[in-house]
Amino acid sequence: MDAIDVLVDAFGRAQDDAHRAVDGLGAEELSWRPDGDANPIAWLVWHLTRVQDDHVADLAGTEQVWTADGWARRFDLPLDDASIGFGHTSAQVASVRVDDPALLTGYLDAVHERTVAYLRTLSEADLDEVIDDAWDPPVTRGVRLISVVDDDIQHAGQAAYLGGLVRRRR
Repeated sequence: MDAIDVLVDAFGRAQDDAHRAVDGLGAEELSWRPDGDANPIAWLVWHLTRVQDDHVADLAGTEQVWTADGWARRFDLPLDDASIGFGHTSAQVASVRVDDPALLTGYLDAVHERTVAYLRTLSEADLDEVIDDAWDPPVTRGVRLISVVDDDIQHAGQAAYLGGLVRRRR
């Protein structure tokens, strides 16, 4: 297995984990917050997908799936199209609501498909390319991709935990 295959597998696992967290939940359950400032499942899955979309599009030099494929219009959130969730206030987090869980997973799947297509264009040598020398050590393409998949996995795990809490409340 080469490094590209490892990345494809890792992004696939994050996608699967997020799907399982959302599976079988309704709009109110996806928006449930264990306290007033906690991130709900809808926001966690939206955020992990927005971060992946933003970062992979930047690496690939393409427009984000969010805008290019009309997902921003479908979600119709009261947020700027460039918003990916970093620094959101509690009110902004609460504004990420979805009536249909398929909207969340549809966007996730579209971004995953674009991510895998991008990864398949890379060689292992491409992963060593420095893409941001403002850091010490400089950030390579591979390090940026690992950072994204790490963020995805963490948020998918948080969503899974909340999903368990929601299902126990039924």
